[in-house]
Amino acid sequence: MTVEFVVMENCSSTHFILGNDYLIIYGIDLHNNKDRYLTMGDNKRLKFASLPFKRQMTEQLKEAEISLHLTDKQENEISSPLYDHKGTFSSDKKPLGAAIGHEVDIILNIKRPYPPLLRRPAYPASSKAREALETHIKEPLDLGVIKNVHHNEEVEITTPVLVAWHIGKSRMVGDFRALNTYIVPDRYPIQKSKLPLLKYLKKCI
Repeated sequence: MTVEFVVMENCSSTHFILGNDYLIIYGIDLHNNKDRYLTMGDNKRLKFASLPFKRQMTEQLKEAEISLHLTDKQENEISSPLYDHKGTFSSDKKPLGAAIGHEVDIILNIKRPYPPLLRRPAYPASSKAREALETHIKEPLDLGVIKNVHHNEEVEITTPVLVAWHIGKSRMVGDFRALNTYIVPDRYPIQKSKLPLLKYLKKCI
């Protein structure tokens, strides 16, 4: 395609009229309200475009509620630090966040002597429940998955172990509720990026 330009002195041009094929390939319209995109190779149907920074921040902070009374500069002053340090906050793909250099070591107290709450006796069961449990656990006992433990025998697991039923299937689970009371809490609890904005918005109101 040959394009011919006419240079005129003291005259500003608003639009350049190009061929229809050129407009379709590169996403140019008369109102200039679309993002530009590029094609690679012979397949002109595959189009590629860079994601604008403004849209990147919108995707990252889509759950946050930013005041409509802020100017673009004020909104950018709030959004930019959050976007620059997005690794500190949690997200759908990364629930726990990752504050590099501030990792938390979780220490579990599983050495003897056990804390009092971890040495509780097993839950009592009725005769009917015991009969059903004995029938249910016979196969795991034969396979060596579980073993019989006497009341005065100490084992390196949490107690008690429960059998939970869901949709007709059983699962053996340990009761870690007491164990959780002895876990060292996080020094830096991870928050989602929208929470600081919500707190800031409430203070402004």
